[in-house]
Amino acid sequence: MAITAAQVKELREMTGSGMMDCKKALTATEGNIEKAVEWLREKGLATAQKKASRIAAEGVSMAVLSDDAKKAVVVEVNSETDFVAQNEKFQNYVKQVAEQALDTTAKNMEEFMAEQSKADPSKTVEEANAAQIAVIGENLKIRRFQQICEENGVLVAYTHQNGKIVTIVDVETDVVNDAICEMGKNVAMQVTSMRPQYTSESEVSQEFKDHEIEILTKQVQEDPKMAGKPEKVVLGAVQGRLKKELKEICLLDQIYVKAEDGKQSVAQYVQQVAKENGANICIKGFIRFETGEGLEKKQEDFAAEVAAQMGL
Repeated sequence: MAITAAQVKELREMTGSGMMDCKKALTATEGNIEKAVEWLREKGLATAQKKASRIAAEGVSMAVLSDDAKKAVVVEVNSETDFVAQNEKFQNYVKQVAEQALDTTAKNMEEFMAEQSKADPSKTVEEANAAQIAVIGENLKIRRFQQICEENGVLVAYTHQNGKIVTIVDVETDVVNDAICEMGKNVAMQVTSMRPQYTSESEVSQEFKDHEIEILTKQVQEDPKMAGKPEKVVLGAVQGRLKKELKEICLLDQIYVKAEDGKQSVAQYVQQVAKENGANICIKGFIRFETGEGLEKKQEDFAAEVAAQMGL
């Protein structure tokens, strides 16, 4: 039977697949739209398997908060190229994943990928991801998610460079207003730019400190300026360097990047805002996702690619 342009258009709008694929599907199923959708799904899953070996190290991280800002999640979904990562269709898909992750009870990625997709209950999250690979045309990978809750305060999110870095800060407070939310955003920006490893020194394990002391002791002993110095002086120098290092990796001890005097710590800034608003505020923690961190990225050699295509 003859396949009409209207049928192709309808199928394309339903599935997001290419026009030629839609025409092939309709031809193969004698114009039956429902069967054509299934035909494309089957083809899409097969295509997804082929594309799954490609390196997906671009993409975006995204935060979604509950309406009362007491529960939030950050997810990272990877694509092969930054071009696709900025595509509206991909961004909408990542939002669907994040909304699913906000309410999931899955304890790990394996459980999350096996649960029923909210966007399409006929599929699991993994199957829905495979279908998106077929539609978007690149390997996509839901890499990770992390939830956070704060019943006695507010969660504040900050997104940098369209999802290259996403941070959520946990603010425990008995007062929630615009000024305190702005403070939370400023602290989230601090986390984004300064990459702290801990919220406060109390989170740093003694094992970590002992390891750093061992390294710093060797550094001090090899410093020509410390040659012949008494052990007490050496120990003092080691403790001084350790204290400086902890200030760099502990959020509340870092110098606040917007401090006008260049001396105010993040903790001092938070207390300043607390005093101004008659509030009791505690920065309990944070989540920081940087898209693609720790992943191998595909190395493009355009000249070699052109030469290969030309048979040189």
